[in-house]
Amino acid sequence: MKIVIKKTYREISQAAASIVSDIVTQKPTAVLGLATGSTPLGMYEELIRLYREGRLDFSRTTTFNLDEYLGLAADHPQSYRRFMDENLFDHININKERTHVPDGSLSADRVDEHCEEYEAAIRRAGGIDLQVLGIGGNGHIAFNEPGSPLSSRTRLVALDEQTIKDNARFYDSEDEVPRFAISMGIGTILEAREIILIANGAKKAPVVAEAIEGEVTSRVPASALRMHSNVTVILDKEAASLLKDFPLLANQHIQ
Repeated sequence: MKIVIKKTYREISQAAASIVSDIVTQKPTAVLGLATGSTPLGMYEELIRLYREGRLDFSRTTTFNLDEYLGLAADHPQSYRRFMDENLFDHININKERTHVPDGSLSADRVDEHCEEYEAAIRRAGGIDLQVLGIGGNGHIAFNEPGSPLSSRTRLVALDEQTIKDNARFYDSEDEVPRFAISMGIGTILEAREIILIANGAKKAPVVAEAIEGEVTSRVPASALRMHSNVTVILDKEAASLLKDFPLLANQHIQ
C-alpha cells in the first residue's frame, strides 16, 4: 500500500486525477470504478478541466459506480446517477451507454437479479482497471458497512445508522434518508487491478489510521484494501495526522 500525503484538498484531487488520467491515456478503453460523495468532487473537476483542455478523451471509456440508494429513480435530486451526470458525465465526451450505476428504482423482488447482472456486466467489460474509493466515518467503502463479509459481491445492503446520520445533511430531515442501497461488494472491489482511496479532513483521521494500521477486519471494511497488491491512499495532512508513521510519511511525501 502506497501512502501519499498532500497539503491541501486541491492537491489530493489533482493527484487522484493524475492517476485516472494516466490510465485513460495509456488505455483508451479503460474501465473505471467511480465513487460519489463530496470527497471525489475535486477529482472530477480536475478531470473535466483536463478534458476541456484537450488532454483527455473519454469516448471509449467504460465506468461502473459503486452504489445507489434503493428507492430513488435516476432523476431524483439525491440519486447517484444524477450526481454522476451533473458532476462528471455531462461535462466530458463519455458515451452514456458505457456508464453504469446500479438501478435504485427497482422493486425489492428484482434487486438480486439486477445485482447478478451488474457483476456480469463488469466481467463482460473485462474487469475494472482502476477503482476510486472514499472512506466513510465508520470505515465503509462503497456501502459495505461494518460487518460486511470481505468476500461480498454486489448486493442489497441495509445502511448503518452512522451512514444515515452522515447523509442526512443532503435531505430536509433524517427521516427522508434511504435505509437501503445497492452496493458493490468488498470482494468485487478487490478484483480491480488498481485502487485509489482518497480522504481529507481531521474527521477522517481516526478511521484512516484504523484502516491502514489496525488489523484487517470486517469491522473496518476499508482495512480489506491491505489485502490488495496495488493500492494508493491519497491523504491531506489532517486525514493522515493519526498515523503512527505520519512524521516519516510527511517528510517523504508532503509536497
